Amino acid sequence: MSTLMIQGTTSDAGKSALVTGLCRLLARRKLSVAPFKPQNMSLNSAVTSDGGEIGRAQAVQAQAAGILPHTDMNPVLLKPNSDQGSQIIVHGKAVATMEAQDYHSYKQVVRPAVLESYQRLAQNYAFILVEGAGSPAEINLRENDIANMGFAEAVDCPVILIADIDRGGVFAHLVGTLELLPPSERARVKGFVINRFRGDIALLQPGLEWLEQRTQIPVLGVLPYLHQLHLEAEDSLNQGAAAVTGSEIKIILPALPRLSNHTDFDPLRLHPQVDLQVIQANQTIPAADLIILPGSKSVCADLEWLRKEGWEQMIQRHLRYGGKVLGICGGFQMLGQTINDPDGVEGRLGMCRGLELLAMQTTLHDKKQLHNVMGKLLLEETIVSGYEIHAGTSEGADLKRPLVDLGERTDGAISLDQQIIGTYLHGLFESTESCNSLLRWAGLSNPQTIDYQQLREQGINQMADALAEHLNLGAIDELLGIA
Repeated sequence: MSTLMIQGTTSDAGKSALVTGLCRLLARRKLSVAPFKPQNMSLNSAVTSDGGEIGRAQAVQAQAAGILPHTDMNPVLLKPNSDQGSQIIVHGKAVATMEAQDYHSYKQVVRPAVLESYQRLAQNYAFILVEGAGSPAEINLRENDIANMGFAEAVDCPVILIADIDRGGVFAHLVGTLELLPPSERARVKGFVINRFRGDIALLQPGLEWLEQRTQIPVLGVLPYLHQLHLEAEDSLNQGAAAVTGSEIKIILPALPRLSNHTDFDPLRLHPQVDLQVIQANQTIPAADLIILPGSKSVCADLEWLRKEGWEQMIQRHLRYGGKVLGICGGFQMLGQTINDPDGVEGRLGMCRGLELLAMQTTLHDKKQLHNVMGKLLLEETIVSGYEIHAGTSEGADLKRPLVDLGERTDGAISLDQQIIGTYLHGLFESTESCNSLLRWAGLSNPQTIDYQQLREQGINQMADALAEHLNLGAIDELLGIA
């Protein structure tokens, strides 16, 4: 076999990290490898080399493999815009917005797209590492499955099952998952990996022996809890142990119900001078130097949430005391006077009132803007790179004072008093120059330089090194058919 699938007993069991580390290990050996996730549900996305949109985790995995991200690496991406509905992205482009029940039937329509992408990757790369979604034992989702065993059966590939021991109940997770699979699918599971183990491995050994005897499936490795690991999160807010708490500047942002691309703020989480706090619902909003309004998949609905949580009054007070405000993508749209959604792009027809901090109006459209860009941040004429993923266009007087010069066009706005800025660009803090410029604008007089690209590489290599030490790589080679 040249394809290996990693499935998990739960969400966040470690599937993404395992695929990322394996991609890097194969790339170190100069082997041609590509990541693949048939179906992803995430509000963290990336713009690909072919101008489409995929889950952020697959872009990181492509980096680990030493290749450019492509829409074939994640042919189906679901971006939730309500508790029951999602935007459906196929081959990098938005095709519909559906309720969960409707998508359950629609899976048989997108199944050919999944297999087409897989076949194209298989023609161009020697090895494919596939990441499942959630758990294969979700009985209610088995019909027309394209995310887990349905895909493994379609391409006839072996499966490794990973479980997170830090959650507790790891043996129940593994055995219970197997018990819920039919015999043909159970036979595909060729090995277990136990993730995030802390403590003395000798104390775990009797359980490992029992598990192998009970299931007749080998444990291929027990991975340690990596306390300082930084890998960009697939979806959930990344506030893990790798975060650094500084004290020279305080930055806060609201945990919007449909917050998107929160990986924008990973460079701030890791900055030694920055105290970054994500403020949850019903939590007291503290004083800060900078308030960031992040991206949102449902701008008007998240605006309602902001007002209910008291952010509008807090922002007004913050500005009166000389604080700074930055809006990114959906957060930029919120800073304007109105957001109009005449076609129900985000699920609800009509217009809503913005925070009225910038003279700007936004209209949402079906067609998304998807661009990787480079230009100048006009605060200090510094180089900035980033990416755009948005469904709206904005116009208004304040856009005549743009934040970013992209050469043929400009982006964003700067208020007259320079307390408020906004942009459609994600990834503002990833380049050293623009990060330092923004921190100086926010009030940090002498920001330390951090190389976020190097930190990202360090995280990938840390994961790969842990696999090299704790995983049975000979068994992995055998499953992939590596001589």
